[in-house]
Amino acid sequence: MSSQNQNRSGYYVGRDNIQIFGLDIHNPVFFVSGLTIVAFVIGTLLFRESAGEFFGWLRPWLTSNLDWVFAIAGNIFVLFCLFLVVSPLGKIRLGGADATPDYSYPGWFAMLFAAGMGIGLMFFGVLEPVNHFLSPPLGMEGIKAEDIATADPAAVEAARQLGMAATIFHWGLHPWAIYAVVALALAFFCYNRGLPLTIRSAFYPLLGEKTWGPAGHVIDTLAVFATLFGLATSLGFGAEQATAGLNYLFDFPATEPTKIILILLITVAALFSVLAGLDKGVKRLSEANMILALLLLLFVLLVGPTLEIIGGFFLNTGHYLANLAPLSNWVGREDTGFFHGWTTFYWAWWISWSPFVGMFIARVSKGRTVREFIICVLVIPTLACALWMTAFGGTAISQLVNDGYDGVAKTVSEWKPELSLFLMLEALPLTAISSFIGIVLVVVFFVTSSDSGSLVIDTITAGGKTDAPVSQRAFWC
Repeated sequence: MSSQNQNRSGYYVGRDNIQIFGLDIHNPVFFVSGLTIVAFVIGTLLFRESAGEFFGWLRPWLTSNLDWVFAIAGNIFVLFCLFLVVSPLGKIRLGGADATPDYSYPGWFAMLFAAGMGIGLMFFGVLEPVNHFLSPPLGMEGIKAEDIATADPAAVEAARQLGMAATIFHWGLHPWAIYAVVALALAFFCYNRGLPLTIRSAFYPLLGEKTWGPAGHVIDTLAVFATLFGLATSLGFGAEQATAGLNYLFDFPATEPTKIILILLITVAALFSVLAGLDKGVKRLSEANMILALLLLLFVLLVGPTLEIIGGFFLNTGHYLANLAPLSNWVGREDTGFFHGWTTFYWAWWISWSPFVGMFIARVSKGRTVREFIICVLVIPTLACALWMTAFGGTAISQLVNDGYDGVAKTVSEWKPELSLFLMLEALPLTAISSFIGIVLVVVFFVTSSDSGSLVIDTITAGGKTDAPVSQRAFWC
């Protein structure tokens, strides 16, 4: 047993594992989580109508009754991260004083971004700014798309400013702080304290040796549930958007069988990536996707309202910071529809993603200092999301306000969100090429989210082992 795999409590990675049928799985986390998820999926498929009614009731109940929990948690995560940046704790290096990073900055950023936000930015990058522009939060009166031409310019600009600020709010400091805190806890206790790379390790200071007993089993099992179902939300958005893009560009039927076939094909691609491993599969796909995303961003920047986008990036970031406090507060709000329908849904989504993204970020962040880690995981992705939303959403708003093009506005009023990106690109040159690149981006983001999620769930259900048999990764994929 190596000292690297054993901590001061005597626990070592794989201690509770069993080897059966060529597998190396943690008992009981693998069996409980695997069987429960399979039973859940079968039950949902057999009783689709009842399941639809139940989920239709559950989500608004959670987001409206537990809004204060999500709001407080998100705010605490942001404040804690900012404290770490300026405190002496920022000097701590993950892995010890002599540790060196395993990945270069470009490779590291690519994996952070692809795992953390990819599909969401593609799906909501155009939709959300236009939605919040037409229906601003914080009690501001909305503007109808057909009334834009005759509306007071000052009111239009105020709605644009608050709409962009609200959009960046949902993709800025709060979600990345949630990821950063979970990732930092896992990385520190794994690389600096020798604990296994599983969610339960973050609770060792609270639970002590109970971490390796039933309490820890429950924590890891819940983390598997959160990861898989959080990923299902994103992959559902991706499947909807990719199907809509294929229908828009190639007239493929936008039917349930098309979506199912698309999901199967993408899952096969994700399986090959998972089998290739972290360095050859996930890393290379993430880097390729980052290049494609940058190309699409540059295209919109160059052929769209370039000066508006460049100036808007700084203005929108400033408006976001200026409205950060009122948007973060949940007491006495008049815009409960916005707060419950968007903000608390997002916070719940990010929290459900945090075991997956946090563990994935921890796995690729060894050798970074805490200060470097927080800045790179918190600030840089926030600025990148602000630029993306400004370029894509700002272009769509400009098309509506300056050109009278209401294609995207109709996807909001008729609620066809999966078409927003493609109708924005429709008003720009080279529509077919840019739309095809958009479809490819959605598909590859789907693959990178699926394969990185599979690697993370496999690590949890293998008791922290990162070199578990390939067949286990394939099962989770």
